[in-house]
Order: sequence, then structure tokens, then C-alpha cells
Amino acid sequence: MYEDIRSNKIRTGVIISIFIVFITLILYYICMAFDLGAFSIVFALLFSVLASWASYYNSDKIILSMSKARPATHEENQKLVNILDALVVSSGLGVTPKLYVVEDAQPNAFATGRNPEHSVICVTTGLLEKLDYYELEGVIGHELAHIANYDIRLSAVVTVMVSFVVILSDVFSRYFFRGRRSNNNDNNGNAILMLIGLVFLILAPIFGKLAQLAVSRRREFLADATSAKFTRNPDALISALVKISSDPNELKSANKSTAHMYISSPFRDEKITKSSIWSTHPSLDERVNALRNLK
Repeated sequence: MYEDIRSNKIRTGVIISIFIVFITLILYYICMAFDLGAFSIVFALLFSVLASWASYYNSDKIILSMSKARPATHEENQKLVNILDALVVSSGLGVTPKLYVVEDAQPNAFATGRNPEHSVICVTTGLLEKLDYYELEGVIGHELAHIANYDIRLSAVVTVMVSFVVILSDVFSRYFFRGRRSNNNDNNGNAILMLIGLVFLILAPIFGKLAQLAVSRRREFLADATSAKFTRNPDALISALVKISSDPNELKSANKSTAHMYISSPFRDEKITKSSIWSTHPSLDERVNALRNLK
């Protein structure tokens, strides 16, 4: 586990560094296109560092906002609170994550935050309604494992940064491919900006796929196994995974940049019968077999 935590911390630092370099170069060329002079690179670097800082320290808030989540309450979600409190003790984590709820019929859950001290576990109302006590315990144990292993830091940072890149891609595609007319004085600048927009359009899907693969299939297997260790009940997690995977509802608040964070893919047209190197999650059969082998 300690090696996994160290690896996740290193990978997070590498991804943040790549993001800073990428956005700095893009913004530099934008500034040069507008002839902003020698301070273009300074502005671009400063903006990229600030964007990275904001992404790191506010990733949980951004993701919860994207997911339309609300805080759980003791009055409405007493069972959920009790399960989490018991699992925190059995896991030895030492801190209790905040609990959030998304109003959605699909049963699903994810964890986010930059570290265990600033972690969040978010579940859908569908999960609370359709899973029994022990199944819900297995799912919460899975998300608690992601927190303990620092999977959440890597996943949250990549999700927010990739979303930022995708937004820029959308802005460029909308602005520069409408046939906007320009005068002769800014033709060169527009040509550069159109090229940048094209680069964004090409790279955005790649960044989106990297976000989905940030928490690898191995991470999911490890979180399943750790949940079974916390609860000593792998059968309950198996039952929960079967229910979640077979539910026909679509998770309305999910998108391509956050899909990899959930315990199971939120898109029902992407049911995994056999996983590949591009899969965000292992197949249900692979996860069930792995859990059964623990017994």
C-alpha cells in the first residue's frame, strides 16, 4: 500500500507539471498572436501556475459542483453516517471523510479530494435506495480504500485539469470556426489562434481519455480487495457491483471527464463485457472473480 501511495503522489506531481508546461506554451502563443510583447511568457506561466494551484486546492469543490452534490445529513442519511463511522475505525484511516449525496436514480458512488484530511465520499440517492446495509457498506469501503491509497488526489487533479483543457477546446472551436471575418491587420494573429484551436480540438479527446485512465483498472481491483478487508464480507460487495452494473438508469450529472471516478461506469451504453487497455473499469466478471478468489 505504501508503494502505491508514493506512486500516486509522484504521478500527481508529474501530471501537474505537464499541465503547467502545456497551458503555458498555448497561452504564450495566444499572447504573441495578440502582440502582447516580452511579458507574454511571464503572463502565460503565471496563469498556468495559478490554474494548477486552484485545481489542486479546489478540486473537490469543483467536482462536487459538476456532480450537483449536496451534503448528507444525520437526519436523512443516518444509515450512511453509521456505516462510514464504523469503516473509518476498522480501516484505521484516522479521519472521517465528508459525505455528499447526488439526487439520481442510478446507484453509484465516488470519492474525491486532495488527501484523506480533505476527502469526500459521494453517493447517489439510487444507491441508498437500492442497496441493503451490507452492500452499501461494501461500496463505502471501496471508496474509503481510494482515499487511503491517495487515488483520489490523482483522480481529482486530472479531472479538473482535463476539464479546463476541454473547456478551452470548446471556446476555440466555437469562436474560430464560425467563419469570423477579420481585417488584414490581424490575419496573422487569427491564423495562429485557429491553429491553436485545432490543436486543442485534436488533443482534448486524448486528455479526456487520460483522465479516465488516471485511476487504472488495477486501482479498482485494489480498492475492491481493500473493501473486502475492511468489511470482511466480499459477497456483499459482489452483490452491490451486480446491482449497480445491471441498473438501467443513466447518471445525468456524469460526463466523460468524471466517469472514471465512479465505482462503476455511469454510462449504460458502455457496459464492459471484456476490459481492454482503454477501459476505465474492469469488467464485472473480472471484479467478481477477483473478489471470489479472496475467500
